[in-house]
Amino acid sequence: MLYELIFPIGLMMTGQVGTILVPLLGWKSLFLLGGLPGLVVAYLLYHLPESPRWLIAKGRYEEAERIIAGTEASAARKGYQPEPISEPVMAQPELRRDSMTSDKEPNRWLEVLGSVFRGRTLIAWSLWASSFFVANSLNNWMPTLYHTIYMLDLPTALRAASMTNVAQVVILLVCAFCIDRVGRRAWAVASFLIGAVLFLGLYAGGAGSVWSLVVLATFAYGVVGSINAVLYLYTPEIYPTRMRAVGTGLATSWLRIASAVGPTIVGFMVGAQGVQGVFLMFAVVAAIGSVAATQMIETGGRRLEDIAS
Repeated sequence: MLYELIFPIGLMMTGQVGTILVPLLGWKSLFLLGGLPGLVVAYLLYHLPESPRWLIAKGRYEEAERIIAGTEASAARKGYQPEPISEPVMAQPELRRDSMTSDKEPNRWLEVLGSVFRGRTLIAWSLWASSFFVANSLNNWMPTLYHTIYMLDLPTALRAASMTNVAQVVILLVCAFCIDRVGRRAWAVASFLIGAVLFLGLYAGGAGSVWSLVVLATFAYGVVGSINAVLYLYTPEIYPTRMRAVGTGLATSWLRIASAVGPTIVGFMVGAQGVQGVFLMFAVVAAIGSVAATQMIETGGRRLEDIAS
């Protein structure tokens, strides 16, 4: 979760930089600014260690052992000692099954929707679609809303919209230190419900004033946006190693779909139903997300082998 903070921090910084660069150099300057860190990321990814679980599943034990030994050595230098395990790694059912069948299971795409994993997959897809439909639609739409409907000047509109990312960083920081005690399911259910209530408040009249809109919309984005980070934590936990990349990749594809469809629907809704209609739609989607979240598997404090079975 602390790692997931990097994404909203980047959004927050970009929002603040945008308030300066866009009025001075135009919106195209942000593409240049965004391209430079991409080169740094490519270099870092090249040096990122491979997953030891994946290496074990492929029979590449020496490479896995080197990575694990390096991790243990790093922990030892900081005063931590690894906890002893009661059985050898290859005796653990999930890893042993991956190792023995990695070359005999070509249909992991179908396994994601097979009888064993279908339920958790459909719930995960529902969560990704609903949370990102609300969060990314709101994040993309708010600057235009502030500028064209509430008639804020461009720098003020960008600055007000960037506050949503500030709220997300603060709430995610709280989430990072609470999620293992509260649980993934409880956090997601509560956040969806709080978001739904806030959107209903905006529908009922909270959008009448620009400053009440800023406060309620900012807080709503913060709580719903925290679910996005929780899903990046939760989704890889519900699949075994042999299909974790496929399962997580398919789930995250729903955020792309929702992020493409959401702003388009918002554009039609503003013209047909007004601003209040958009917030009512967000409230309904958040309520649907809360219902789906009640069916999440609680993964906090559990071994991945136990969750995958």
